[in-house]
Amino acid sequence: MATAVAEREPIVADEAERGALDAIERALRPAADQRAEIVGPDGTRTELPESLYAVLVRAAHELRRGRGVSILPVGLELTTQQAADLVNVSRPFLIRLLEAGQIPYRRVGTHRRIRLDDVLAYRRRRSEERGAMLADLAAEAQELGIYDE
Repeated sequence: MATAVAEREPIVADEAERGALDAIERALRPAADQRAEIVGPDGTRTELPESLYAVLVRAAHELRRGRGVSILPVGLELTTQQAADLVNVSRPFLIRLLEAGQIPYRRVGTHRRIRLDDVLAYRRRRSEERGAMLADLAAEAQELGIYDE
């Protein structure tokens, strides 16, 4: 059974679990007019709320593909190092982003705390901006005859 070393460490499925994950992913596919249920150890059946169902579908899919999965509460506050790791930048660079107002933060004494959802929003914006820049560069290269489709 795959376990996390720490609460925030990604969970990765062993190769031996892939078959079971395939079956679970197939079982979680939505069926018309049916809702997913979970069966407890005592046989009690409980209908899954849509939110939990969506988490399970996504987790099963990612684990089956060999990717690690972490579940973090959205309201969670991160340290500057945790936020920097999530955005894949250095801590000093992240602090410059904070001070420039790119990502909201608050101070707890002398420490900065950043909400996870704000970090994820910044990461999403940065990804969208990169995609737009790449599209512009590709269009410009095509206009100049440098790039052929």
